[in-house]
Amino acid sequence: MGFASVRRAELPTPTPVSAPSVRPVPLVIDLDGTLLRTDLLLEGAVSILRRNLFMVFAMLLWLPRGRAFFKRKVAERATLDIATMPAHAELLAHIEAERATGREIVLATAADALMALKVMQAFPVFDRVVASDGIRNLRGEAKALQLAALYPQGFDYAGNAAADLPVWARARAVIAVETPTRVTLAARALGKPMQEFPAASRVRALVKGLRLHQWAKNGLVFLPLVLGGRAGDPAAWGLALAAFLALGLVASASYLLNDLLDLPHDRAHWSKRERPLASGRLPLATGIAALILGLAGGLAVAFAAGAAVLAGVLAYLALTLTYSAWLKRVPMLDALTLGSLFTLRIAVGVAAIAVAWSPWLLTFSMFLFTSLSFAKRHTELRGAAKRGRFGKLSGRGYQSADEPVVLAFGIAAGLASIVIFILYLANEAFRHAALAAPLALWMFPMVLVLFMGRVWLLAGRDELHDDPVAFAVKDRPSLALAGIAGLAFGIAAFGLPQGLLPAWGL
Repeated sequence: MGFASVRRAELPTPTPVSAPSVRPVPLVIDLDGTLLRTDLLLEGAVSILRRNLFMVFAMLLWLPRGRAFFKRKVAERATLDIATMPAHAELLAHIEAERATGREIVLATAADALMALKVMQAFPVFDRVVASDGIRNLRGEAKALQLAALYPQGFDYAGNAAADLPVWARARAVIAVETPTRVTLAARALGKPMQEFPAASRVRALVKGLRLHQWAKNGLVFLPLVLGGRAGDPAAWGLALAAFLALGLVASASYLLNDLLDLPHDRAHWSKRERPLASGRLPLATGIAALILGLAGGLAVAFAAGAAVLAGVLAYLALTLTYSAWLKRVPMLDALTLGSLFTLRIAVGVAAIAVAWSPWLLTFSMFLFTSLSFAKRHTELRGAAKRGRFGKLSGRGYQSADEPVVLAFGIAAGLASIVIFILYLANEAFRHAALAAPLALWMFPMVLVLFMGRVWLLAGRDELHDDPVAFAVKDRPSLALAGIAGLAFGIAAFGLPQGLLPAWGL
């Protein structure tokens, strides 16, 4: 019939299916974006590149030979765990209910037959698979003609994209699964019985995937403005703002890249499986496009801000990529790397406004954010143990037995950061002539003690979010402490109005 078509009974290990002697009109289900909230071709390509980045050159040689050939080659080399793929739960429940009535359930997909058969084995609701065969691509009009030939008595079809419109035109009934508005309107215009499964907001999923709340970390680029005595310089603020934007765009792109590389591990994780890419709420194609645009935009802004900022952003990007590809699986070094990424933000701020480097400040940053990184790992280890997952932490180099060591190093690094900041105040900040009221900075060590104490106290109670930064921007006591710290920095930079607290020398 021109395309791969396999009945369940023809599989090497068939699953017994009770069926009546006479079946009603079959229910045909699309795969990518319909049954699964993902695209198996992109999933397969990413899995190949995850193992060997140089396979991109082989893929470029496959493409000229057609989409069907490309899909077959990806299917032959990809390593995918179909069982962890995000399925559309409501649609799957509908399929199971329809199958219980005796309907034949067919999986009809433009994905390669090798992929489709794995899906058929993972989801025992299907009686038959019709898919691309490595020569012809079963998509759009080609799929419509194939299904019309297989089922002249008619069929109902569930799809999700504009390519499904020709199939719906030949179907008895339309089932629209999370379709874009324009596709929904075009499907309704066919005038056929229609059932809809509405989509969640992809814009909201994209915003969450970009982790815009993590841009709070980039506020560190403004720290040298205050401590370097240039808080009153509008030009310096403009340069720092450009550095902030460049880091934010590159960081958001890096998060998306990390999520792409971490897809199998995130889907096996108790909380990370709800991330937009892992859960399928954010399509892979949209995530990849946002990744490319974010990198291009961030580097363009960094270039406009000057060579020093561009160098700092490129160093940040290189370290982020190294972390995503390798360092995050190296115990202890992963936390130190995350601490370094935070410190690089301060370094970019220093480079942007051209103030003197402060070894004390950079060392303080390393210890503080390394402590928070250990808090993140400690929470992940506690969470895995709480759910009965002992042994090695998925996607990381830690084991459940490492929890006491991670706890000890994390608290030690936090206490060291407080001591180092006090030494910074005594040896550098209080002697800085550009600060209007340096004594106000004494408030910061007390704030730091309270914040670090709260983080580790909640970590021990299993009440800390697995991302301490996400926790801090939502936790009211932490936000209050941040406000006090900000006030202290403001007083240090600009002083207090004349006549206020004269006895304190502020």
